[in-house]
Amino acid sequence: RPPRQQPPTTGMSSSDPVVVHSGGCHCGKVRWQAEAPASVAAGTCNCAMRGITFFTLPNDKFQLQPGSDEFLTTYTFGTGTAKHILCKVCGITSFYKQRGNPGEVALSVSCVDPGTITHVHVTPFDGSN
Repeated sequence: RPPRQQPPTTGMSSSDPVVVHSGGCHCGKVRWQAEAPASVAAGTCNCAMRGITFFTLPNDKFQLQPGSDEFLTTYTFGTGTAKHILCKVCGITSFYKQRGNPGEVALSVSCVDPGTITHVHVTPFDGSN
């Protein structure tokens, strides 16, 4: 079996302005903030579970807002390493913990509030294998 593909990272460099992105689930019960460049490198996953377009950043650049954790539930399968985190109310996965990068959090591009992402460079990601 070939080695697992690594997801794209934000590709932060000194020339990329870092901004605070806010986001969350559809119903608004889960809210978070994240420090990342305004221009992000994202992956579009081909897995049947989600098919999400996401970008990753170090865990310490992500902060779940107070009160949000009571609305979260976690689904795991297979090895149990990947943490698929969903809102208990609306079922949206606005962020998750990947199996291949436990030191990073992956954010759904579509769950970031409008206005802070200036560009998204999308690369296909083979999450099915």
